[in-house]
Amino acid sequence: MSSAATRPAGPDDLWSVDEHLEDILSTVRPLEPIELQLLDAQGCVLVDDVTVPVSLPPFDNSSMDGYAVRVADVAGASEEFPAALEVVGDVAAGAADPVRVGPGQAARIMTGAPLPPGAEAVVPVEWTDGGLGEGPVSGMRARSLAPEGAEGHVHVYRPAGARAHVRARGSDVKAGDLALEAGTILGPPQIALLAAIGRGTVRVRPRPRVVVLSTGSELVQPGEDLATGQIYDSNSFALTAAARDAGAIAYRVGAVADDAETLRSTIEDQLIRADLLVTTGGVSVGAYDVVKEALSYAGDADEAGGGVEFRKLAMQPGKPQGFGSIGPDHTPLLALPGNPVSSYVSFELFVRPAIRALMGLTDLHRPRVRAALKADAALRSPRGRRQFLRGTYAEGEVTPVGGAGSHLVAALAQADALIVVPEDVESVAPGTEVEVVLLA
Repeated sequence: MSSAATRPAGPDDLWSVDEHLEDILSTVRPLEPIELQLLDAQGCVLVDDVTVPVSLPPFDNSSMDGYAVRVADVAGASEEFPAALEVVGDVAAGAADPVRVGPGQAARIMTGAPLPPGAEAVVPVEWTDGGLGEGPVSGMRARSLAPEGAEGHVHVYRPAGARAHVRARGSDVKAGDLALEAGTILGPPQIALLAAIGRGTVRVRPRPRVVVLSTGSELVQPGEDLATGQIYDSNSFALTAAARDAGAIAYRVGAVADDAETLRSTIEDQLIRADLLVTTGGVSVGAYDVVKEALSYAGDADEAGGGVEFRKLAMQPGKPQGFGSIGPDHTPLLALPGNPVSSYVSFELFVRPAIRALMGLTDLHRPRVRAALKADAALRSPRGRRQFLRGTYAEGEVTPVGGAGSHLVAALAQADALIVVPEDVESVAPGTEVEVVLLA
């Protein structure tokens, strides 16, 4: 159950933003590690350090299509006086037993193929006649079309220094090096490295499964017709997208009507696939705020496996909040307000850090910077509330967008930052340096 139960507070006392966040993060624990195939591990967090078992590349190899040669044999080569070398065979990528290159000899070599014994450098095919005796060529003919290209003679028109166009063994990483640190989020480049060093599986913390549901009989699925008094359900889409952006596997549940029994049943049904539940709406003081009513049964930890506490925060927007755990597995639940801006700001401040904590990350929060306020007039803020205003940030300045209303979705869509006005500040003049939460 949430540690909030031990906090000495009356029903009308305000929690600070920091107290509420601390309560959440002290309760949420990282998910247990599992072993996954590489592609299934994408987006997950690595549990253990991974060291390199074999150097990359594991052998000296060519970085060009061309000819493997000895340096002395092509010294002083020019178009007027080319070096004529005997071609002793092909070295293709994957060749296990390449030919040996002796004095006056060359081997036709492909990109990625091992440098053959005796060779010291590679000359690109464009520096040669390709064995055709007709001046510089632009490339090799396919072996299937011209197998004779692997024998005969080749003319080289430019010299090559030692190790020219050769990728040295271990030039990427060496055996024993640290490949990836524990705590790394596995994206495509990291998965490529794991595959390159021969790892078929990896131990990670799985991506959290987050179930998002909105409440309200007035909510209609986008694409359907609106009746009088109805609005489209945008919150569940916004929060599901935000959960995915934070790294979770997120499931959106259609809007649930203002009926406590229906909501309770829906939540219980979703527990089987949830590491975290997020609701939006129904947490204020209205007669139809059914999230409070539906979750009131969860107060008995012995019967319901947890408890959800509803509280008021000293913030704007997002004053009404709920947090606790439900079900036999004590699944964390965050209940957010229903106004679109309130729910999104609440997600960024509280749900996103919880998701990242479940992933086992230590960097839980959006980056914050200091910026000069660019505005035509002073910003007003209620004393005793930490206000989060939408804004756009660029080159050390932040500009407010939209007003303070918690229903202004269009302004939210333009914002890439939140302007933070502390609890003890009632007015912020243009040019004042403010704290900014970067959302993108």
